[in-house]
Amino acid sequence: MDDVDRAAAPDAAPHASAASARPLLLLDVDGPLNPYAAHEQPPGYGEYVVTGMPAGPIRLWLRPAHGERLLSLPYELVWATTWMHEANTVIGDRVLGLPPLPVIEWPSMFTTDDPDGLYWKTRHVAAWAAGRTFAWVDDEITAADTAWIAEHHAGEALLRRIDPARGLVEEDFEALEAWARERDRRPPE
Repeated sequence: MDDVDRAAAPDAAPHASAASARPLLLLDVDGPLNPYAAHEQPPGYGEYVVTGMPAGPIRLWLRPAHGERLLSLPYELVWATTWMHEANTVIGDRVLGLPPLPVIEWPSMFTTDDPDGLYWKTRHVAAWAAGRTFAWVDDEITAADTAWIAEHHAGEALLRRIDPARGLVEEDFEALEAWARERDRRPPE
């Protein structure tokens, strides 16, 4: 997508001046919010079954308190999940109490042919963010993705791999808060 298309696209990264913008927090669902690899339902999580999906019913473990915790962070929240727009209607609104969030739409999903061995979301996340500072929580981020973003993304970025057996925990929220606050304390360039 070139810059002209990005400006007209409804799901393009929110534009803001670099000095005044809060960083973006790009949220994956499965792994960070739905600890699908846990052996049993974690404390504080409820079980939700989503029907009407092409793959059939899907069982999720979600923690409703995550919604309030996410809203308390000094970020602009964005869905960066294969759930795309369903994240707003099925998870964000109904379970987490989140307002509708921008959604990254993937041009293709689950590809494995990246020449640098990157996670299939990585290049598109960088293009979508278009130089905006962001933090990204996902269970499939690797060291290769972190290094590639550091080299190819014009803004600052924090990539935080989340254990899909635990989901987001307080330590993750604290790290996200600390990173955003540290960024706010730096003098403008």
